[in-house]
Amino acid sequence: MYPSVRDHIALCAWTNLKEALEALRFPAVELEYARDNSVFTVFPEPGKDRFLLETPAQIDAFRKHLEQAGIFVSAFLMSNNFGADDLESEIAWTIKAVRAADALGVKTVRIDAIMHGEREMTLDHNVAVFADCMSKILDATSDTTVDLGVENHGFQGNMPEFLDNLLSRVNSPRVGITIDTGNFYWRGHPLSRVYQIIEHFAPFCKHTHAKNINYPQEIREIQREVGYKYAEYVCPLPDGDIDHRKVVGILKNAGYDRDLCLENESLGRFPREQWQSILMRDADFFRQII
Repeated sequence: MYPSVRDHIALCAWTNLKEALEALRFPAVELEYARDNSVFTVFPEPGKDRFLLETPAQIDAFRKHLEQAGIFVSAFLMSNNFGADDLESEIAWTIKAVRAADALGVKTVRIDAIMHGEREMTLDHNVAVFADCMSKILDATSDTTVDLGVENHGFQGNMPEFLDNLLSRVNSPRVGITIDTGNFYWRGHPLSRVYQIIEHFAPFCKHTHAKNINYPQEIREIQREVGYKYAEYVCPLPDGDIDHRKVVGILKNAGYDRDLCLENESLGRFPREQWQSILMRDADFFRQII
């Protein structure tokens, strides 16, 4: 297992990703794969802040850019919507991301579990639609080894029954979970239940996001409403209720050996001049627990 960081988190505190990773002493970054099929540069290039990844030449140019920086991409992050009216476009875009990942040696594409309008539909309906989209993507990229990690994200994505039913219906070794260590807790599950859920899905883990929340002791083991006072209680990794040493142990015992990806969403609670030191403290914590 090794540490990585989400591009948007790193760019909150540093001017470019190379600078951030050098300060954090991380080897890898998770990059958002945008709807125009582009990703951030990792260090400044004249007249360019993003790379398009649509053609072999563009992908090769980005590969050389990464090599020059001395870092690699742990995963592509997508904000897909399998609840969209135009599902074919969502599927086609995801296929492009998987193809770019394959060409660059990126092992995982993070898939968003959120479906617009998901609460107006039944769970069975949503699982069927989501699974159909995933199956079409798998079929179109069957010549690749890139995994698809569905993140436990949003209301539905943090329901274990949704994830279980989806994994069962798709039934592919290339489809698993991007385990966000804080999101099950955000969803309102009691702390002890969070560890049980993570242990249940650990054998299917393809990628991770790591964040933490520090709730008052009296509400840690009760079922809370979704997102209960998240902005008030989200915190740096070492300071929250979720024991990430325990989480890392669960993942390692399940055979997970990919990245632990830093996603500290608490920076807005602190003065901007502290953001770098907060993330560097998180990075030191990552090294201790990994």
